[in-house]
Amino acid sequence: MFTSVLLVEQPLSAIDVDFVTTLHDDAVSFVVLMQPRGAADRLLRVIDDIALGKLQEAVHEGDEPEGEAAQRPAAAALEHSLAALRAAGCEAVGQVVEGRPLDLLRSVVDRAGADEVIVLTAPHLVEEFFHRDWASRAQHTVGVPVLKLYAHTEEATAGVE
Repeated sequence: MFTSVLLVEQPLSAIDVDFVTTLHDDAVSFVVLMQPRGAADRLLRVIDDIALGKLQEAVHEGDEPEGEAAQRPAAAALEHSLAALRAAGCEAVGQVVEGRPLDLLRSVVDRAGADEVIVLTAPHLVEEFFHRDWASRAQHTVGVPVLKLYAHTEEATAGVE
C-alpha cells in the first residue's frame, strides 16, 4: 500500500479528497497532519490576502483564534478530513500539529514509512517567493518526494465548526 503524509491547514474539500485519492493507481493510506492557524503567521497571511485581492479576509485575520482556542477548530477540521478520506475508501489517521510542523513531518514520514509528502495549502505568496513555505522546506528534510498542491477553498469549511 502506498502511504502519503498529507500536511494541510484547512479541512479537505470534496474536490481535494478526489484529487489526492486519485493521484496513484495503488491503494493509498494517508497520515494527515492538520496545522492550526495562529498568531505566528498572521502577518504573512494578511500580506498574502492583500496580494491576492482578498481585502475582507485580510481585515478579519485578527479574528482567528490563537493558542488553545485554535486547537478546537483544527481538531474538527482534521476529523472532517479523515472522515472524507475514509468515505473515499482510503485508510486515514492523523493528528493536529503542535509545535514545529516540519519536525513532526519528518518523524511521521519515518514512522509511517511514507512514500511521499503532499503539502496541500492555500497560496502563500511571500513564503513561496522566498522558498520558506512548507513544501520548499520539507524537500530538504523528509527524504521522500514532496508534492505541493493548492487546496480548493470555496467548500473547504462547509459544515466544519
